[in-house]
Amino acid sequence: MWRSAVLLLAASLSVSLARPHFQALSSEMINYINKVNTTWKAGHNFHNVDYDYIKRLCGTMLNGPKLPVMVQFAGDLELPANFDCREQWPNCPTLKEIRDQGSCGSCWAFGAVEAISDRVCIHSNAEVSVEISSEDLLSCCESCGMGCNGGYPAAAWVFWTSEGLVSGGLYDSHIGCRPYTIPPCEHHVNGSRPSCTGESGHTPKCISRCEPGYTPSYKVDKHFGKTSYSVLSDEAQIQSDIYKNGPVEGAFTVFEDFVLYKSGVYQHVSGSVLGGHAIKILGWGVEDGVHYWLCANSWNTDWGDNGFFKILRGSNHCGIESEIVAGIPK
Repeated sequence: MWRSAVLLLAASLSVSLARPHFQALSSEMINYINKVNTTWKAGHNFHNVDYDYIKRLCGTMLNGPKLPVMVQFAGDLELPANFDCREQWPNCPTLKEIRDQGSCGSCWAFGAVEAISDRVCIHSNAEVSVEISSEDLLSCCESCGMGCNGGYPAAAWVFWTSEGLVSGGLYDSHIGCRPYTIPPCEHHVNGSRPSCTGESGHTPKCISRCEPGYTPSYKVDKHFGKTSYSVLSDEAQIQSDIYKNGPVEGAFTVFEDFVLYKSGVYQHVSGSVLGGHAIKILGWGVEDGVHYWLCANSWNTDWGDNGFFKILRGSNHCGIESEIVAGIPK
């Protein structure tokens, strides 16, 4: 018994020692990931950025307050091997949209408003197409957490049902009542956007009025949820909810190697924990025999696979299946 415990400890130590340590975001880490020939390819998504900036992007506080669980009765449902909300509901343009949270830890708000925007369209049979304002949620939901310094996805969905959210498009879009006011930053060395090395974005003020020239009024522009809920940490339950109702918000633990994702099905290979991150899950599939969730990130289209990524499905990898929240529009 004692001897087997010693052997087990020795084996686990040899595995941890066998995995080399690299500087975060380095070419050495990229080369290592691509050399071990895992299920995904790595590359540079951010050039000349502060490590602290990358950490700030992961603004989701994991294991926060839980919503009531909505159990999906999936017994009569035949779930396809591959499913993509963009193909299922082609008349809902927000499904294809990738947003940019800028230098602010607002991913918890972005994952929510992205999925809410999609569900408003889906549940109205594409009669209502609206970009729900990340600015409104980020700045006005005091119970959600600390704005740009992090928040809880579950609280964001509760706020939508209790207080409602106005419309609002991307930075400088002048679309909707309250467009996003934190500028996107430049992932590349030479580009037109401001650099990603600036200080953390300050949380915008909660302003109960629309930008000049927009009608209707702030109060009239509000969109409300009828219910908000969490989904069981169960692959079929999550699939059933997406299949019936549209995208959900998920959250997971981000390691340094995730930042380097380019294509394929992500699974953790190298690097330390950066923090918690929220995203939108809009489908699933199988690639080269590997089961994955299809997700939309909020780090602009020059990150990853045009802003999207795939992550290992069915084993709660990095906690991806344990923090699923969603809701139904009014």
